[in-house]
Formats: sequence, C-alpha cells, structure tokens
Amino acid sequence: MIEINAATWAVLLVGALLVGIAKTALPGLATLPVAMYASVLPARESTAVLLVLLLTGDLVAIWRYREDADFRMLKRLVPPVLIGLALGATFLAFVDNVTMRRTIGGILLALTALTLWGMRRGLDEMAAHGWPARAGYGILGGFTTMAANSGGPVMVLYFLAARFDMATLMGTQAWFFFLVNVAKLPFSASLGLFHPEFALPLALLVPVVLVGAWLGRAVFKRLKQTWFDRAMLVLTVATAIYLLR
Repeated sequence: MIEINAATWAVLLVGALLVGIAKTALPGLATLPVAMYASVLPARESTAVLLVLLLTGDLVAIWRYREDADFRMLKRLVPPVLIGLALGATFLAFVDNVTMRRTIGGILLALTALTLWGMRRGLDEMAAHGWPARAGYGILGGFTTMAANSGGPVMVLYFLAARFDMATLMGTQAWFFFLVNVAKLPFSASLGLFHPEFALPLALLVPVVLVGAWLGRAVFKRLKQTWFDRAMLVLTVATAIYLLR
C-alpha cells in the first residue's frame, strides 16, 4: 500500500492541473507532471497513474481542436510510432529510472539542437514532411512516451519544424497523443503498473485535469504564434536539463 499524505496530495493536484493546461495550451508543460508524480509515487507506477490523467486531457483537447488536426500527417506517423512504442516498452522493462531519465533528456537536447539548426537553415518544412524525419521523430516520440510519458517535447519539436500554426499543432498533437496513449494501455497493463489502490486518487484528480484544460484554453486564446513557438522550445530544453540532472 502507498500512503498519500498532505504533501503528496498537493503535488498530485498541481500536477493534474498542469496536465490539463498542457493539453489545451502549452504541450511542453506535460513533462513537468511526469517529474512531479515520479517524485512522490513509485516511478514505474506513476507512469500508469499519469497515463489515465493524460487520456482525460486528450479527450478534452481533441474535442476543443477537433477541426484543426492534420490527419494525413497522423496517418504517416503510425508505423514509426508503433516501432517506438515497442522499443520503449522493452527499455522500460529492463533499465532503471536514472538511466531512463537521462536517456530521454539526452534525446531531447539533441533533437532541440537539430530542429533549431534545420529551422535556421531553412530546411524545416520540406525536411519535416519527408520520410527520414518522420521516421526518426516518430520512433523517438513513441519511445519516449512509452518509457516515461515524455513524448510531448519530441513531437512538438517535429510539428514546429513542419511549421504548423498554433491551432494545427494543438489539434494534431491532441489526436496523436490520444491514439498513442490508448495504444500504451495494454503495454502498461502487461507490465503490471495499474493498481486498485490508485482508483480513489484518480477519481479525485480527473476533475482537476478538466479545470486545468479550461484554464489552458483561456490562456491559448491570448497567445501569439511567435511566443507560442518560443515557449515550446524553452519548455523542451528545461525538461531535458531536468531529466539529465
């Protein structure tokens, strides 16, 4: 049994609020709850708790941005993402938490540098829509989301490189992570990460995600494209540095 005290509840509640905001306004924020939950719950089991909350936020996001997704892009990402999910599940089964965290941090820093380089060289949109970039980002997106629910920054970098506008990025990533998170459920279940004792905390945390999603939507309406892009890059780098600690 896992004892959840007042301090733990505070972390869980703030994390759930951030999940909601991330899903409807700032996708890069979604990695903060990953770190927060892993700090107060057993690291592996925390990914299963967070998965339920992420799916809740996904449902709100796909409804909010239902007319903005690029479904052609999503269809093309399916094969590499499935490969990444399988690799992530294997990785999760055999490595410790520190190795997992630092590996993902290194991947994020390398991808951020690559994405910025491509954007500066004017190679971004054409390259991002080609199969090499799609395969690379897709595999890494599936891998990082399966291993530690940290695929958000990877896919945000990909969609930024493809020069998606704010609404298209939000709609496409909403559908992407809803489908990916649904696909992750059997993997997580087979690893024995779901426990009945988390049912009550989840029942209390799900409404908090909905509140966060409402707040995120209000924030999104006031964001401009330039600041949105910059915020995504800053949040990705901050996540990578945190994971490498």
